[in-house]
Amino acid sequence: MNDFQRVAFEVMYWAEGIAAVISLLFYSRIKDKYWKYFVFYLIFIFLSESIGRWGGLFFEYNKQAFYNYFVIPVQFIFFYWLYAARSFRKMNLFLMLSSVYLLSFIPSEFLYSENKVMFSLNYTLGCLILMILVVMEYYKQINDSEILNFDKNRMFYINLGVTLFYIGTLPFWTFLELIKQYREIFNIYFAYFLISGIIMYMLFSISLIWGKQSS
Repeated sequence: MNDFQRVAFEVMYWAEGIAAVISLLFYSRIKDKYWKYFVFYLIFIFLSESIGRWGGLFFEYNKQAFYNYFVIPVQFIFFYWLYAARSFRKMNLFLMLSSVYLLSFIPSEFLYSENKVMFSLNYTLGCLILMILVVMEYYKQINDSEILNFDKNRMFYINLGVTLFYIGTLPFWTFLELIKQYREIFNIYFAYFLISGIIMYMLFSISLIWGKQSS
């Protein structure tokens, strides 16, 4: 990584930490609502990133397997639940999408070696499923009678953050092996990955601060 990427990587990590701290500060307001699980999610992400950074100093583990088989699947399944089960109130949709995503790990075991940074097949499918949910959420918000009060809608900030980070970096991770051959393009897209991650966690923090408590 170059100097800018190192700084951005550090800022992204602490943006995750700040989002987790803010979620704890606002936990009392949402502890009786399903949004409390968003607090648990943000804490999980920060702890996972902390393990990814320093876990190797205390115990031996496979960092890539930790992310590919645990951290990333938890991220996708949480968002499927937040969008399908909670925002759209379609539990069957959540179960179906989660099953399709998890089943994609089966062909990945045969198509990709363990030393891959990220499994292209199931990550791409996971993002494509998330992209469909994101578009559905935008459609829902546009047709909502409360559209003029979008700044009080937690899902507005979360949806925007997910769009910038997960959907925006989908081509980067899908075609990573190809992009890596072109260093300049790789550096630009990797910088976008870090910056969009910072913005996403800032938006997650804002969603807890400004989002209406009844949502």
